[in-house]
Amino acid sequence: MTIQILPQVEKQLKNAHYGVYNHSAVQICTWTKKSLHNEGFCYKQKFYGIDCHRCMEFSPAAVFCQQNCIFCWRPMEFMSLKDMKPEEVDDPKTIHEKLLEERKKLLSGFPGDGKTDMKKFKEALIPNHFAISLSGEPTIYPKLPELVKFLRNLPQTKSIFIVTNAQEPEMMQRLVDEDGLPTQLYISVNAPNEELFKKINRPAYKNAWSRFLRSLKIYSKMKTRRLMRMTMIKGMNMGDSLIREYAKIIERANPHFIEVKAYMWIGYSRKRLKQENMPLHEEIVEYAKKLEKHTHFKIIDEKKDSRIVLLQNQKEKINRQITKPVML
Repeated sequence: MTIQILPQVEKQLKNAHYGVYNHSAVQICTWTKKSLHNEGFCYKQKFYGIDCHRCMEFSPAAVFCQQNCIFCWRPMEFMSLKDMKPEEVDDPKTIHEKLLEERKKLLSGFPGDGKTDMKKFKEALIPNHFAISLSGEPTIYPKLPELVKFLRNLPQTKSIFIVTNAQEPEMMQRLVDEDGLPTQLYISVNAPNEELFKKINRPAYKNAWSRFLRSLKIYSKMKTRRLMRMTMIKGMNMGDSLIREYAKIIERANPHFIEVKAYMWIGYSRKRLKQENMPLHEEIVEYAKKLEKHTHFKIIDEKKDSRIVLLQNQKEKINRQITKPVML
């Protein structure tokens, strides 16, 4: 029997404008909406050249996660850790087809609002960028390598991003062994030591920190674009005393890029944190400059409205702009 999201949780997700199918979900992000109205675009378009209006953000494990991060704007209160067995989940083709239908429903009202760029709208109906990052943890989905390969083989696909909390080292290794690497793999790094890791991420696994470190070892050698995302929470993980510890994690992970991003006081995170925990863009820039001094990374870009700074590995440089599918 296929895993399904509980009816009461599905109702909550739909109220939050998610499209849901069994254990998977899709959503139209704020920046995609802005792009369709020619009112701006996300930092991923500025930094990496993705087409914001053609981005399909989705998750094959919409309400399943091994962590309950205090800064997450998503409905973590609905999340649970679940062993998703291969025989209990939808195959990649079904997920893509069903969520594409849900996505079209979510987009259906745009032509009538009088503000939509219709050329962009028509293009948006056929996404060319897939962000496997919406909610939940994608590495719990047991057919993730197959999903990446399926999406990669679609004629329109330009790029595939996966965002992971690095709690499933076995799946990280499977992505390598089964030729399932995405165009760009994000690892979320919200703490440089075990004490802060437990306080901020609230992991379900007792050995969460060791699992994280095992994943970093595998990740550091992956033949794909590697990116570390640091979500900074003022008053919690932005201390000057932590800079050297972050530098050690960065050295261990060996990413091509680092995104230093402010925690945003939005969504469900407002129940857990205060507005004062949200850093200003200037504070993010200042922290990124401190990282520069202790690593071989240099600031190469920023986007003020997203409160984010991009740093690049100076020892292993690659082109940050994605023009076509690329494997390193």
